[in-house]
Amino acid sequence: MAAIETLTDKTIQAALKAAKAEGKAKTISDGGGLTLQAQPSGIGWWRLRYWIDSRENRLSLGTYPVISLALAREKRRDAVKLKAEGIDPSNERKAAKRVRTERAAKERALASGEALPGSFQAVALEWLAHVHEAKVSESHAARTRIRFEQDVFPWLGARPMGEIDAPELLTVLRRVVGRGAIETAHRVKDACGQVFRYGVASGHCERNPAADLRDALPPVQTKHLAAIVDPKQVGALLRDMASYDGHPVTRAALALSSMLLLRPGELRHMEWVWIDFDAAVLSVPAEVMKRSKADKANGPPHVVPLAPQAVAVLEEIKPLSGSGRFVFPALTSRQRCMSENTVRSALRRMGYGNDDMTAHGFRATARTMAAERLGIAPEVIEAQLGHAVPDALGRAYNRTQYLAQRRELMVAWADYLDVLRKGASVIPLAGRVA
Repeated sequence: MAAIETLTDKTIQAALKAAKAEGKAKTISDGGGLTLQAQPSGIGWWRLRYWIDSRENRLSLGTYPVISLALAREKRRDAVKLKAEGIDPSNERKAAKRVRTERAAKERALASGEALPGSFQAVALEWLAHVHEAKVSESHAARTRIRFEQDVFPWLGARPMGEIDAPELLTVLRRVVGRGAIETAHRVKDACGQVFRYGVASGHCERNPAADLRDALPPVQTKHLAAIVDPKQVGALLRDMASYDGHPVTRAALALSSMLLLRPGELRHMEWVWIDFDAAVLSVPAEVMKRSKADKANGPPHVVPLAPQAVAVLEEIKPLSGSGRFVFPALTSRQRCMSENTVRSALRRMGYGNDDMTAHGFRATARTMAAERLGIAPEVIEAQLGHAVPDALGRAYNRTQYLAQRRELMVAWADYLDVLRKGASVIPLAGRVA
């Protein structure tokens, strides 16, 4: 058996002196796989050679004289014990270094107020930056971040992802339910589920506890936006709109809300450059539409055929706002479009509260009555409403479809509104099926 502990400080100093004199490294052995490589610089490198599964490995133990001979031998004994337990000393060192690094990172994060590495907050912020913000609009991403900051981070933000279980997440969600925000609670759960799925993929946790909460929250009671669909009541509304004594631009916005089937945001952001009077067409840019971030960036505009009545309304207000950017500018500044509350406030002034009619309700009115009263095919109406079909191929196909039928729809709808406003017969018109 080879001798061990053969070195002394005297022999080490002699080796270092010889290495310096010769200008090259000199290796001396203490036995048991422990060696010192004496460098011409006067420093010695401790190294331990050992075998795992008949494979040679080497482990650096530090430098002499910082690591003394006695300490180097102690490190060798520790490595021998680990080997006897079936543990690779090199792997054990890497694991210990990883623990120290994580502990230091946590201490720095705590000191600076940042999210702890591997915590729910850190992973959620990473998911927001690298996944969520790339898919959705800025406003959508901002709403998701606010929900996390208000409803999740204060309770789960510092918790390691892998330690959060379903009951703990449910407790957080019940706080949201407790203030009556049931729909928000469902949205928070869905967002947390996406973070946990990302955490599983990125190695921060092993499972998604949000998946176990599928039936744990009260259901959302769907309440549709108020809309008038009775022909006589629609006729009365149209007459009230025609006699509205507010600003002419607001009166025009009311009239076009009923005719164009646009979302309120699309209508109030309307710009004069979107309108082709010769072709009687309004082209709403993709980025204004309610679409995915990718479709906003790369999708085609939403085409709205203009009935003669709609063209007439636009021509009537062109002297008022045509020199600016927006068809419906704000009353206080022509550099901004009208407020989202303008049409709703006008409806209220006419006696229509939120439970009677809303700006968005004009779309529901048209969707219902165009199908029931005019016999327009639902797919044509859906296309004009700008609703996407489920599959990508279908969306690409349908964007080019029904344009002729949609022009017929828009003309028929405007004509029907004229009939209702005049208070004439409200029986269904002759069937116009696209």
